[in-house]
Amino acid sequence: MRINKFLLRYFPPGVGWEYTKHGRSKIKMNDLINFSDKTNVLQLVELIAKHEPLITEKIVQQLIDLLLKLQKKLKESVDHRFQKCLVLKAHLLPLTNVAFDREGKKCLTGSYDRTCKMWDVETGKGLLNLEGHKNIVYAVSFNNPHSDKILTGSFDKTARLWSSVTGECLHTYWGHTAEVVCAQFSPLNTTIATASMDCTARLHNTLTGQEVSVLEGHTGEVIALQFNNDGRQLLTGSFDNSLKLWDARTEKCIGTMLGHSEEISSCQYNFDCSLIASSSMDKTAKVWDPRSMSCIASISGHDDEVLEIAFDSAGRRLATASSDATAQIWEVNGNLIKLATMEGHTKEVSKVCFNPAGSQLLTASADHTARLWDSETGKCLQILEGHKDDVFSCAFNYKGDVIVTASKDNTCHIWK
Repeated sequence: MRINKFLLRYFPPGVGWEYTKHGRSKIKMNDLINFSDKTNVLQLVELIAKHEPLITEKIVQQLIDLLLKLQKKLKESVDHRFQKCLVLKAHLLPLTNVAFDREGKKCLTGSYDRTCKMWDVETGKGLLNLEGHKNIVYAVSFNNPHSDKILTGSFDKTARLWSSVTGECLHTYWGHTAEVVCAQFSPLNTTIATASMDCTARLHNTLTGQEVSVLEGHTGEVIALQFNNDGRQLLTGSFDNSLKLWDARTEKCIGTMLGHSEEISSCQYNFDCSLIASSSMDKTAKVWDPRSMSCIASISGHDDEVLEIAFDSAGRRLATASSDATAQIWEVNGNLIKLATMEGHTKEVSKVCFNPAGSQLLTASADHTARLWDSETGKCLQILEGHKDDVFSCAFNYKGDVIVTASKDNTCHIWK
């Protein structure tokens, strides 16, 4: 066996190699979840080489150079400060959601004006105007990493699949009897899942447009969903106070997670799907073990509704956003430890997201601002000002060097 080439993954940190065994090419990837700009690279390489016979003395230096490159990238993400570069006067009516493509060169905006638009992040030029929905376009996403398709979910009870090259509507997914509030591609992009206020989730074939299954069992509106890493399971969260896991192949409910006393506002897997987090109007967030369907930690540090949660890219930390105008960061890798409370917003915080390196947290608030925080200390690094109404959505691109903020003032701001 011999290594043909090394593979480097920035977020979450990882290193791997392509090698040949019995004439066949194979790939081995190693997650470096705890890798940071403070990691001793020489000690780490020594440890990897000790357990991996393919890492010989001849290629040790290559591995060292790769990890130093990774370390430099992580350090850049810690020090980066953002400037407003573009104001996209995106729509005639308020925006609903935004999303980047994998490269961070294009972004999507959904709106109350019934359209989805695609923008060039470098120039601010509008590239596509996707028209056809009969009501608010609420959910928007690319089929990353390819980014050649766009998925939209609408209050007109449908989802639509579009070409991001031509803007052609490829399929309309029917079946729901109420507003579609979530729409997501499976990891292999062969299936899409939709969640609706009709208390169901549905699976559809991406290629044919046909409905594959209806996931029934919730007694309240389904407002959140996510596939696991291999696309075989689907997580849903509902206004019936519960989370459910579904087998995407058999349509069966695998189990129900109960514990919240009021409506679920958000739910999410961590990076390796070993944990699930949920937030609720009952002022708490919870961390669950998806294997046992049991709650392993409960977060009760907020004074008002918890509106959203977000894991960092490594799945070690969890951020919570609340109507109490604060965000919090918790260590969930082992014991539950509160690391920081972000105080400074004057109105509810509706959105939180980590930068890809996990060193910064971005928050969006009804006080017309977004803020950037040090995820270690909770210190406010920047106030992103300029919007004239609630900032309700924000996102980093994959590299973490571009931010988009979206507001009820009908605009998006691009920060670099």
